[in-house]
Amino acid sequence: MSTFLFDSIIFGPVQSRRLGVSLGVNLPPADSKICSFNCIYCECGWTASMNVSRFPKREQVRQALEQKLQAMRQANEPLDVITFAGNGEPTIHPDFANIIDDTLELRTAHFPNARVAVLSNATMIFRPEVREALKRVDQNILKLDSAVESTMRQLDQPLMRHTVEELIDNLCLFDGQLIVQTIFLRGNVNGQTIDNTTHQEVQAWIDALKRIQPQQVMVYTIARDTPVEELRKITIDELETIANKARALGFDVQVSG
Repeated sequence: MSTFLFDSIIFGPVQSRRLGVSLGVNLPPADSKICSFNCIYCECGWTASMNVSRFPKREQVRQALEQKLQAMRQANEPLDVITFAGNGEPTIHPDFANIIDDTLELRTAHFPNARVAVLSNATMIFRPEVREALKRVDQNILKLDSAVESTMRQLDQPLMRHTVEELIDNLCLFDGQLIVQTIFLRGNVNGQTIDNTTHQEVQAWIDALKRIQPQQVMVYTIARDTPVEELRKITIDELETIANKARALGFDVQVSG
């Protein structure tokens, strides 16, 4: 299926399913996806590389964001959140922590009531400076697509050392100051069935949440085209059934179809 890339450092604002009116910050380059995962469901398509030298410089990001925030404020446009997302994984930017500090400063100056959010695949949270930067944002949204090793590898196809057990251990280091996000889907990949909605999968995911104790959980399914064609979204009812299992344990769960 067709996929797309974001063509600038700053994009939007757009109406996000989960976050509201969101102004996007895209740290990878505009012409290719740079990520530590090669997810089979990614709307940006397959990963081109992990070449961080092609990322925009800190000052370029700051200047582009400040110009956009100034223009939005002058036009009286609404803004709920500044969201780091885009063509790959933002936390692999070598200056990520400083860019977060710049963003928090600009947010306070122009839209003090807006939140700052980061959508991350959590591959870099083994680095203390990345963890500390993520703790400074309002919505630290970290991926846990499956708590079963083989399924995680099918879904996310990590391009670096990354195991479910290490991931969960590192997520626990946030002491609950995080939001866990999980995509649920089913389909076929290279002739193999994939389905992270089974009883075994959901129970492993629930057990992981018990260890991590996140402040919120976000569950969702496919909404756009994916690089693998034989993937299927699940229904809202199925998502709600999964969400209710976590809610029964006291977790705050947001569902997006």
